[in-house]
Amino acid sequence: MKILVTGTAGFIGFHLAKKLLERGDEVVGLDNINDYYDVNLKYARLNELGINKDEISSNKLVSSKTFPKHKFIKMDLANTDEIYALFEKEKFDAVCNLAAQAGVRYSLENPHAYIDSNVKGFMNILEACRHNDVNNLAYASSSSVYGLNKSQPFKTSDHTDHPISLYAATKKSNEMMAHTYSHLYNISTTGLRFFTVYGPWGRPDMAPILFADAILNDRPIKVFNHGNMSRDFTYVGDIVDGIVKVIDNPAKASESFDANNPEPSISSAPYRIYNIGNNAPVQLLDFIKTLENSIGIEAKKNFMDMQDGDVVSTYADTNDLIKDFDYKPDTDLTDGISEFVSWYREFYKGKIN
Repeated sequence: MKILVTGTAGFIGFHLAKKLLERGDEVVGLDNINDYYDVNLKYARLNELGINKDEISSNKLVSSKTFPKHKFIKMDLANTDEIYALFEKEKFDAVCNLAAQAGVRYSLENPHAYIDSNVKGFMNILEACRHNDVNNLAYASSSSVYGLNKSQPFKTSDHTDHPISLYAATKKSNEMMAHTYSHLYNISTTGLRFFTVYGPWGRPDMAPILFADAILNDRPIKVFNHGNMSRDFTYVGDIVDGIVKVIDNPAKASESFDANNPEPSISSAPYRIYNIGNNAPVQLLDFIKTLENSIGIEAKKNFMDMQDGDVVSTYADTNDLIKDFDYKPDTDLTDGISEFVSWYREFYKGKIN
């Protein structure tokens, strides 16, 4: 299968591309390599995929030195003409759109970046699929869409009409846009609401690296809401296994869809929404303790108030994904953190005091 994976310089996209290539798929990776966080980490991920930094230039396909079936292109999803040209040239069998402007808090500072990437960019993907007979689209949504909903675990049958960040609103819009194209053009679309992903090669703006960096360099960590928070931490390898199952099984129209009482996650069109998480929330202080044990150093902690746009708890009901794909994450938090810490020590060894 020939698959376009957008966001391959990013955390999840890198791991997904590697998994697909190792099983023999042909993968075209795409990323705009923006500077939302350290681009050196993004180039290092690409290097693991055999893509030489010195050969990368905008809108030019680069062949991997490691994987014969891999090519990469530096491209912005918002660049309509270039996206259309890529689809017309490459003739993809499937697309997994993971590229997006990420981060809840950053959306308070730079909202326009989220509209360009997450809304206009996704529109370009949908239109390119439509005009190039690509009938298999998986894409990243987010647990953030649950917004003000306090009923837990979060279920895909819940309505998601009260987002509390622009990032969440853009992800909600992606789901609505996807349904429109599934209905109008019979494109199979599957949205995945990710719940707090962690592991090697993770994002430096997320808790595991922020905490590890502070602990190993004798700085206090910021513990928001005074530690009264929990997250459905999910190891990246488990997340990727779920994405692959979705790519291999495009969404179908639901025979049980009732237009008089419509459930949000299914449709009479080939459309599906899944939660993808660990189905086992962890208290923030327990997560920190596990990280301390793996590093071998107790963290200094600054207990702080809640941040704007954040939520107290996330907890994924993944019963649909289990039922449809026999999917169940099996990486224990202690093991996953150990893998993360080993990678962190090696990758950042020159920056640890």
